[in-house]
Amino acid sequence: MADEKKRDDYRQPGEENRMATPQIGKHSTVSSPIIPILAYCGSSILMTVTNKYVLAGRDFNLNFFLLAVQSVVCVVAIQTCKQLGIITFRDFNANEAKKWFPISVLLIGMIYTSTKALQFLSIPVYTIFKNLTIILIAYGEVLWFGGSVSGMALFSFGLMVFSSIVAAWADIQNALSNYGGGSTEASEQISTLNAGYAWMLLNCFSTATYLLTMRKRIVLTKFKDYDTMYYNNLLTIPILLAASILVEDWSSINIAKNFPVEQRNLIVFTMVLSGLSSIFISYTSAWCVRVTTSTTYSMVGALNKLPIAVSGLIFFDAPVTFGSVSAIIIGFISGLVYAVAKMKKPAQKDILPTTKPTMSASSQSMRDSLKG
Repeated sequence: MADEKKRDDYRQPGEENRMATPQIGKHSTVSSPIIPILAYCGSSILMTVTNKYVLAGRDFNLNFFLLAVQSVVCVVAIQTCKQLGIITFRDFNANEAKKWFPISVLLIGMIYTSTKALQFLSIPVYTIFKNLTIILIAYGEVLWFGGSVSGMALFSFGLMVFSSIVAAWADIQNALSNYGGGSTEASEQISTLNAGYAWMLLNCFSTATYLLTMRKRIVLTKFKDYDTMYYNNLLTIPILLAASILVEDWSSINIAKNFPVEQRNLIVFTMVLSGLSSIFISYTSAWCVRVTTSTTYSMVGALNKLPIAVSGLIFFDAPVTFGSVSAIIIGFISGLVYAVAKMKKPAQKDILPTTKPTMSASSQSMRDSLKG
């Protein structure tokens, strides 16, 4: 979903050991960066749209179960790839799992709040508000790791906050105009939006906490990308399943509401596809890194926010108003300004990751929206 979080000029230790990307001849047309860039953007949109499709179901309330399914799909997929010799990662080790377990717990908080926010908010608003996490991470770096914030980055933060305010204002105005200022329907719609904003705020803080903590833990465990993905998904499965069984309603009536007969097969297929999407994103991200410069890849991260936001307008009938479009444009510009600020800033060793480590399916979607 989400990821989550994430900026673009950092490479995790061992990133060269990502899933093998196509070895393409010098004169092949596939060596053009446009193909991997489009593939990466398409994978990001696929992840966000599939998550939103499931979560947008009128009566869907099995969020923990959705996340568990995605984690199971990821583990099965990467284990299969390992058996086929496509990727490599460490075998399970109880001591390493014990060290990594607190990170997986934080990850659950991040991806669960992400699904709740995406459930209540439109994709454009969700994407715009995810920018606020960048601000928390940047100042977390200052406090924890001695980082710094440039003037241009500070300006981009101002744009991010402004775009979020415009997006919230546009949402509320749309609810009032559609249902009438004093109507019960308008009050219910605004209450739904407020719940979404509250979950979004929790998600921003949980994402920043997860990423800042993971930065230290990776140094301790020396995990590579697929080690991180494997342990994150494997360790979260029992917790997510237990939470689903204990907290969520598994009565036959509620199951019928979550998986209506006429949509059941499509919903299940979409849940599995959303899990596989994290593998697609990892593969296409590695492909982009290989055939483009770090500057280009950073800009792709900023530009990718626009099609993700627009996908919400196309596939889910998110309101198209002057305010909503303005918020998307301002958020898009803030991402570009932030990307430029990072490129101008001298490279700093040991700064928090600014590309997404591969992890759970939902967190991939969420984190992807943080690019820029």
